[in-house]
Amino acid sequence: MPGLVKAKKYNWKDSNMALFGSDLERQVKKAAALGEPAWKDAGTKPGLKIWRIVKFIVTDWPEEDYGKFYNGDSYIILHTYTEGDSSDLKYDVHFWIGSESSQDEYGTAAYKTVELDTLLDDKAVQHREVQGFESELFRSYFKELVTMEGGADTGFRHVEPTKYKTRLMRVYGNGRNIAIREIPLNVKNINSDDVFILDAGTTVWQYNGNKASPFEKARAMEFLQNIEGERAGHAKGEVVDECSISEGHEFYTIIKNAAAAEDDEEDVELPTEKKLFKVSDASGKIDLSEVKTGSIAKEDLGSDDVFLFDSTEQIFVWIGLNASPAEKRNGMTYAHNHCMKTNRPFLPIHVVKEGRNYATLDIALSA
Repeated sequence: MPGLVKAKKYNWKDSNMALFGSDLERQVKKAAALGEPAWKDAGTKPGLKIWRIVKFIVTDWPEEDYGKFYNGDSYIILHTYTEGDSSDLKYDVHFWIGSESSQDEYGTAAYKTVELDTLLDDKAVQHREVQGFESELFRSYFKELVTMEGGADTGFRHVEPTKYKTRLMRVYGNGRNIAIREIPLNVKNINSDDVFILDAGTTVWQYNGNKASPFEKARAMEFLQNIEGERAGHAKGEVVDECSISEGHEFYTIIKNAAAAEDDEEDVELPTEKKLFKVSDASGKIDLSEVKTGSIAKEDLGSDDVFLFDSTEQIFVWIGLNASPAEKRNGMTYAHNHCMKTNRPFLPIHVVKEGRNYATLDIALSA
């Protein structure tokens, strides 16, 4: 949806995803040459599997923490599923980038995502997900999506309240698909449509907006109770309602006294027109050229090349069946580099191979 948004300042914004030939590539290739134990049994049955990148190594992420991600980490998520009565396995493989994740971590996650797709005979749709701007498909995997400050090594379930950083969480979503996301501590970020959790360590408030849904309230209460349990009685939960809370309440006082995290961010204008680009090596080198603006149809995506479709809200890379090996290589890199040249470096990216239906692309084309 076009309009003004805040320009996020990610540590990785100005970096390059084309890391091949670098020290990173050599390190991950060496690990791959020795065999990747993390991929054992990957994609052999329907379900969800998550890994975290630790010093170039793909490590298992505990199932009890699925849906919880740290902004200092990068992860790989594999969704294996079937459709209808067919027993054929289908795959979506995502890599998720935390806003404070290092270039080495997310670069390894991107590289290993391609490696996993190769292991799955190129049957997967590849996705890039950025903290705070996840696709609806990614969010649908989890009952609640929680993003936290720090890294997994700090320990999710064993944080002492006296050392806990005050944080504000927004609880929002449609129906039963509810997300919980940390947002800057600022009163201006509170609205009537959602539920908010203010976590000050020893006291945790649940703020119910006047228009918040019962599902949002229920998810927030569950989250509140989980915090109380994790801190073994050292945290007390309180529920406040927008219609009855006073301006002088401690809930507001804590937020007003906290530094505004986004005061120095500038408003940027989002584009209003869709654009289609073609990746071609007809000239002897890889070129990305704009071929169409405005209304774009499936018929515009030919089989002989690779196309990049910018819907303004998501980026799709279309891999034509007859595209050259050079054109097919590193579709995610084409899209990432395109994003880096815009004021929207955080958009979800999806790499779709011709012949494999992807409903999200069809919806974006018809919108």
